[in-house]
Amino acid sequence: MLLLFDLDGTLLKTDKTISYKTIEAIDRCKETGHLIGISTARSESNSEKFLTQVKPDLIISSGGAIVRFRGNIIYEAGFTKEETKKIIETALYIGGEEREITVDTIDAHYWNYKILPAEQDASWGETVYTNYKNFAYSALKICVQLPNDFYAEEIAKSVDDCNHIRFSDGEWYKFSKAQATKGMALTNIIKKINCSLEDITAFGDDYSDIGMLKMCGKGIAMGNAIDEVKEIADEVIGTNDDDGISEWLEKRILNV
Repeated sequence: MLLLFDLDGTLLKTDKTISYKTIEAIDRCKETGHLIGISTARSESNSEKFLTQVKPDLIISSGGAIVRFRGNIIYEAGFTKEETKKIIETALYIGGEEREITVDTIDAHYWNYKILPAEQDASWGETVYTNYKNFAYSALKICVQLPNDFYAEEIAKSVDDCNHIRFSDGEWYKFSKAQATKGMALTNIIKKINCSLEDITAFGDDYSDIGMLKMCGKGIAMGNAIDEVKEIADEVIGTNDDDGISEWLEKRILNV
């Protein structure tokens, strides 16, 4: 069985830490033969602190744009250099030159930030500052700070096969290739490892987790999840701040 955890709002508490109780429960699940996976909208570089703690077998990062199984890339779906440039140019034109944008590449996380990211979130990994002039990299994922859906829809139209989704905790929208979703990542994972969708239990809390939770044998919503996630989940557990995951693992997997 594969246990698959989103990070922010799920495995991470509000203070962006993973409780000792949760780490201990995950480690014991590994000992029983369970595979452990992380599925996050964060890039790998911005998840490094937590990946070191959890030591997962599987990593779905940048919202499903790239998947690694035991260190090897088994799936990738990103924008070309030209598409990346077009989205950035459109975002700056529509949203204004002061619009904040983040870009995940396979090697780094870029941001034209106004406030040092570590001052906003101490858990944030390494970020490279850029003003996006002459930016010439292929993107796995692009996030833009926008006031409403209209702007996001116009940006998404600038290239083919571009999806966008809003994060529930701020005015940020994620842009990715249509094939770069957590759900699509799962479809490719089961082709590469000895696992079926019925063998996967996934935990999540936000819009980008909905497809993943629907597909898996068991989709678990956190107590702090948005209503849309709770409505499609097979089960709703305790919140991320109340050790909801560790309590579920102890009861359902470890028989404590």
